[in-house]
Amino acid sequence: MLLAASTLAFPAVPANAAGDQGPDDEPVIVVTGTGLPDTPSTPAYDTQTLDRETLVSTASGRIEDALSAVGGFQQFRRSDSRSSNPSAQGVTLRALGGNASSRAQILLDGVPMADPFFGYIPFSAIVPERLGSARVTRGGGSGPFGSGALAGTIELSSADAGELGLFDGRALANHRGETEIGATLVPRLGAGYVAVSGRWDRGQGFFTTPAEQRVPATARAAYDAWSAQVRAVAPLAPDIELQARVLAYRDDRTLRFRGADTGMEGHDGSLRIVGRGRWQFDVVGYVQARNFTNTVISSTLFVPTLDQRNTPATGIGGKIELRPPTPGNHVLRLGLDYRRASGELYEEAISVVTGAVTQSRNAGGTTSDFGLFVENDVTLGNLVLTGGVRADRWDIRDGFYTARAPSGDVIAADRYPDRAGWDLSLRGGAVWQAGNDLQFRAAAYTGLRLPTLNELYRPFTVVRLTTRANASLRNERLEGYEAGLDWTVLPGVSLALTAFDNTVKNAVANVTIGPDLRQRRNIDAIRARGIEANAALSFGRFELAGSVGLTDAEARGSGVAAALDGRRPAQTPRWTAGATASWRPADGALVSLTMRHVGLQFEDDLESDRLPAVTTFDAFARVPIGGGLAVILRAENLADAAIVTRNQGGSIDLGTPRTVWAGLALRL
Repeated sequence: MLLAASTLAFPAVPANAAGDQGPDDEPVIVVTGTGLPDTPSTPAYDTQTLDRETLVSTASGRIEDALSAVGGFQQFRRSDSRSSNPSAQGVTLRALGGNASSRAQILLDGVPMADPFFGYIPFSAIVPERLGSARVTRGGGSGPFGSGALAGTIELSSADAGELGLFDGRALANHRGETEIGATLVPRLGAGYVAVSGRWDRGQGFFTTPAEQRVPATARAAYDAWSAQVRAVAPLAPDIELQARVLAYRDDRTLRFRGADTGMEGHDGSLRIVGRGRWQFDVVGYVQARNFTNTVISSTLFVPTLDQRNTPATGIGGKIELRPPTPGNHVLRLGLDYRRASGELYEEAISVVTGAVTQSRNAGGTTSDFGLFVENDVTLGNLVLTGGVRADRWDIRDGFYTARAPSGDVIAADRYPDRAGWDLSLRGGAVWQAGNDLQFRAAAYTGLRLPTLNELYRPFTVVRLTTRANASLRNERLEGYEAGLDWTVLPGVSLALTAFDNTVKNAVANVTIGPDLRQRRNIDAIRARGIEANAALSFGRFELAGSVGLTDAEARGSGVAAALDGRRPAQTPRWTAGATASWRPADGALVSLTMRHVGLQFEDDLESDRLPAVTTFDAFARVPIGGGLAVILRAENLADAAIVTRNQGGSIDLGTPRTVWAGLALRL
């Protein structure tokens, strides 16, 4: 009711800026659906922005595929959200990974998207067609983004009514008979609008198991996922707007064996009020209700061994940022944010002989973080200086682990001590505009990440390998610095280059402690040093854009983790690179070819199992045929390269083989 009333209270009047006077001296209302504008210091940190065209024109139609255009972007595994376990969908940048939790913060219109229990990103719920842009900031510490942004921040912004049009829909199928159907309807209501969208993806999937390792119980990676969203944007005053979102999704997958079914679901809601007047402000509040289920199948007898039947989790939080009026050469940011994550798992161990439940387990807890931050930019001619400080009050509490026999007798009843503390983070940087076409930048920063509930309390098994939880994990701390340049070499030719040195102390890693046995442990550090480069060329209707990341990352360990000292962190490539050549032969038409390369990785902390380097090629074509209708053609992994996504003692999983899509898109 509030949205409807505020929308209809202000007429839609074309204008150049909010607060201008329209006909009859009425204030002109411009609704953007975005947050506050960038500050002068934004270029001080290594950023790369992907536009809407880049996000919606991938061969797979997945947001994680679009983000992989950024050199240094890395998921824990090489498989996408159709054939991976959701709990492995962690995201990092700059080779600061090593386990499945996200060390990069992903925000959707200012709201963190990480799962409250696991820390994974629900990629299948984030539909590229709903987005207007994605800005990736590699490194940079926590700053005003909240704790958790050790490796960087990925800010996803929704498309506005102008970008979406009244209706935007598409329907595609591939040569295996799998389908992708999605649509968005955007009616304008006065000066505001409502975007109602849905997407449904389903298919039999492909065999992730190589042909020579298949058994009668081997199954395709079938998937069935839907995501529905309503987003409304309305003015509350000429320079204040309200943004509201409701998101619901579910994703079911089968992994490797029949009966190895995994599911995730979520119901998210958020409200955001943005003020762009003399006193600028951005207020966000959200609630997230998530769940995860998983059935583990024995890799030798091919019967269920574990039923992770329920993992309910709740995330609540918000942020208040204020930019008060300051002298012309200053931009001051004051704010606070809060996030609370609670959840627990319910699972049953199952006898492979009788099929009866042998043990019931329940574990969980709560973590929270309250942050205060201050940041100021000052512009001195061609030089911009920035500095900020952040204080986090964190706590880890209510941790428990209970195991019961089928009779109800207690086998284990552990209660873990509550912990709390303060941590201080700093960041600062400088940007010098050396000329119209060249700028230099440098930055240094520290940051914080709390261990997830999954790392603290949930053990898991993949094939024969068991990884134990660790309720005593300490917080991760980042220290880093970087320097780089942005250079427009010629009109239409640009280059960005960054050198960095980042160290995560107390890094959480899966440490081998016995045969087929690991435990999450804090190791001394993960240090990553490297170079990132972006380049773009644009000549008329032809464009070429590329990004590359070269990272020398090594783990530092002592004691039980001494064996991994000096080794590369698990799942961490030295090289990542991508390039896309695109041609627009006519208005609305697009043909593109994308190359991506991921270097050699190791499955484990001891570098015993290799994931070979792989280069893939994708293609995309959009051909308008009139009346807003267009033919869409897509091809994933054109050369049918073997993408090894898991290798545990020779037991291998593979990523997406050659896949060809065709369909229609309609925009009105």
